[in-house]
Amino acid sequence: MAIEFDLNDLLAFRAVAELGNFRKAAEAVHISQPAFSRRIDKLEQALGVRLLNRTTRHVELTAVGRDFERKVRQILDDLDVTLMGIRGDKRMRMSEVTIACVPSAVNHFLSHVIARSRERDANVRVKVIDASANDVLSAVSRGEADFGLNFMGAMEGDIEFRTLIEERFVAACRRDHPLARRRQVRWEELVEYDFVAVAKSSGNRLLLDQALAGVIQPKSICETRHVTTMLGLVEAGIGVAAVPSMAMPGPDHPLLVSVPLVDPEVTRKVGLIQRRGRPLPPAAQQIYDLCVEMEGRTSDRHSRPAAKRAKPKKA
Repeated sequence: MAIEFDLNDLLAFRAVAELGNFRKAAEAVHISQPAFSRRIDKLEQALGVRLLNRTTRHVELTAVGRDFERKVRQILDDLDVTLMGIRGDKRMRMSEVTIACVPSAVNHFLSHVIARSRERDANVRVKVIDASANDVLSAVSRGEADFGLNFMGAMEGDIEFRTLIEERFVAACRRDHPLARRRQVRWEELVEYDFVAVAKSSGNRLLLDQALAGVIQPKSICETRHVTTMLGLVEAGIGVAAVPSMAMPGPDHPLLVSVPLVDPEVTRKVGLIQRRGRPLPPAAQQIYDLCVEMEGRTSDRHSRPAAKRAKPKKA
């Protein structure tokens, strides 16, 4: 099958995908806007699919376009590296890795991984999509992220889930709150205090509702979409909250403290997710492997690393 587009068409497509505007993209590749539009039309006709949805003010990638953009970006990056290597140019173009991650795992885990990655290879640029569990799962499923760190995805047929850490939910409160002096707190005891909850659209809320079915639960005086917002309200003295231990600041925080929640003990598994059957680009695979290598090293006192896989016995 003959290829009916060329490198310039791919460069034009990458420009408009990055800039989201035909005029700006045309200027970036130094051609007129009509000529730029012809390049994109030529590429779409050659592929037989629509890559972009156009409006008068904005350009948006279609689902096929998003997947194609990711492949084009990798192809062009690899081509740049190859050409620079042939020329002996040591200033290699940086590879880009996109990681989708729930916010609680960014500071607790991913920040350490990125720091270690920079020590090993400074030519890798990391883009972090810090989003809700549902959005992280969607970003990986749609190919917008190379892989993700999430507590959702284990039950998805097209997603591979590898557990890194199992953590428990804890009560977050101020140091001057009556619960702060407790060694542990039962869920039903939270009904006695003003309670800040996470919204029903949250993956954490779904997990808690399933785990606490039949248990007396506190009525919230306030709901938020993000755990970080909940902690801000707790810090302000609005109430107490139930949060994953990973979301809590360190033990030296001047205002906040966490107390284990029991009866029942509710846990969640945080792990790596990637599209099943889709190999990762080399730079992404290196960071993925580094996450596995650091498994359990960043656990706090309420978290525990995933159970190690048993090694096969020798015959």
